[in-house]
Amino acid sequence: MSIKKLSTFLCLFAFFFGVSQNNSVFEQATEHYNKGEYSKAIENYEQILKNGEHSAEVYFNLGNCHYKLNAIGPSIYYYEKALLLKPNDGEILNNLGYAQNMRLDAVEEMPKTEIAQLYGNFVNILSFDQWAYLAVLLVILFVLAYLAYFFLRFASKKRIAFIASIVFLSGGALSVLLAYLQYQDFKNDNPAIIFSKEVKINAEPNNNSEVVFMLHEGTKVNVLDQLNDWKKIRLADGQTGWLPKNNLKLLKDF
Repeated sequence: MSIKKLSTFLCLFAFFFGVSQNNSVFEQATEHYNKGEYSKAIENYEQILKNGEHSAEVYFNLGNCHYKLNAIGPSIYYYEKALLLKPNDGEILNNLGYAQNMRLDAVEEMPKTEIAQLYGNFVNILSFDQWAYLAVLLVILFVLAYLAYFFLRFASKKRIAFIASIVFLSGGALSVLLAYLQYQDFKNDNPAIIFSKEVKINAEPNNNSEVVFMLHEGTKVNVLDQLNDWKKIRLADGQTGWLPKNNLKLLKDF
């Protein structure tokens, strides 16, 4: 066997061995969960994450385990991570709602204009990678329609093929634009969950500055900036402030 073939074989073996091992650990975690041994189940799920597998199912089950242990911050954190991988999943949203009801902070989102709501609803129909895939599909259809226009003999069929090619090309261009816009929104959004039971939010990144408000475990924030060991955060209602970075955990740290 050549070195190249041996290397490929070893890579495939390592991959399938890793998948098999993670499945075994997942089954062990399920057994612990069913027995009410939530801490042991958490250890198993965290082992799967250390092995490099990040799935909505693992994060969702970690959220359930922490919820059973009344650890509100971690439960919301893992439900939110699961939701990033499986947006709009009904079961995740349902359990997240239960966990959020146990938070101390009630943060109301800033009202959006009708145009902003329409824009958000339309852009978020698909994720940015799904918009990109749709763009590729529409470009392929455009090429096929254009070829049909070129080779068809009858004027009526050529007209239909031409109109279809224009529609597909326009749809592809729109899909590229929407993919770009949503990707920019994704990059600008840097969510995190407060893990401390209670933390002071300062006006400036130092302990001597004015305390503008307090936050508690499980509250979701958006990280805007960082200076040394401090992070600037914004709430859904528009309030901003600084807190030591060890009081929160970023959600997109896959």
